Formats: sequence, C-alpha cells, structure tokens
Amino acid sequence: MVEDRDGVIAGYARALVAVGEAEDALDELADELFRFARSAEQSPDLVEELTSPAVSAGQRLDVIERLLGGRVSDVTVAAAMLLVRAGQARELSAIAEAFAREAAEAGRRVLAEVRSAVELDADQRARLAAALGEATGREVELKVTLDPSVVGGIVATVGDTVIDGSLSRRLSDLKSRFQS
Repeated sequence: MVEDRDGVIAGYARALVAVGEAEDALDELADELFRFARSAEQSPDLVEELTSPAVSAGQRLDVIERLLGGRVSDVTVAAAMLLVRAGQARELSAIAEAFAREAAEAGRRVLAEVRSAVELDADQRARLAAALGEATGREVELKVTLDPSVVGGIVATVGDTVIDGSLSRRLSDLKSRFQS
C-alpha cells in the first residue's frame, strides 16, 4: 500500500513538472504550490473541507479559487484544482514536496526546505542559498515557509541533512546545559 501511495505521489509530481515546463513556469508553480500545501497542512478545517464527501466538487473548487485566485499564477490555481478534483487533497503536501524536489532536480538543483519565524528578503534568501550551495556542492532551490515555532533563526532541511540554527534550539541547548 505504501508503494502505491508513493507511486501515486511520484506520478503527480512528474506530471506537475511536465505542466510547469510546458507553461514555462516550473519554478513559479513549484514555489506557489509548495507554499499553498504547507499553509493547507496547518489548517485541518481546510483539509476537511477539501476532502469531505459532504462538500460538493464544485464547492471544493470554489474554495481553491477563493483562496488562491489573484494571489498566485493561473497555472498554480489549475494545478491545485486538478489535485483536489482527483481526490488528492490529503496528499497535497506530499505531492507538493515531491514536485518541488523533481522541479529542483530538473534544473540540476537540490531542494532546501527552510523554516523561518519571519519572512526572508531577497538578499537573505540569496545569501542562504549561496551558503547552502557551498555546503552541498550544488545549486540550491529554497522553499521558505513561515513557522512561528522556530522563534528566531532558521531550520533548513537539505535531503536528509537538517541544519537547525533556530533560537528555540539554542535555548533548548542552554537549558540542557544548566540542568546537567
């Protein structure tokens, strides 16, 4: 069953890469869908609304249009609607993550998921991407999500490597030292 789920997720990710490339919007689509999926993941009510049999297909698509319309590209709205229409709303986050990885690999980059308590400006993103690129030896595609639990600093995940430069981790380390 896990293989089937993984295969479905990988299939949608590859299809989204093809759509992004065909529309010449691969990076934009990957970024916008990734951010939407992460936001949706934080809202159990939204996931329920997008998956409940009590909510009609038309109503689900209206929710997507209301949330994304005018805020992201039309390609991203269409991709989100496709996934919801296909009954993949519960897998939205996994599909978006697999898609972001596939899109990064298509561009010969590595995906770095970064959680930050505050929005990073263009200069901060560029410096972070350069530092992570130097550490990995590859060009880095950043996907930044806001996460108040980070408190300060960032937590970056590149492949299986987690770089935790958050204030919350430093405070936890300090607390551990005092308790020892």
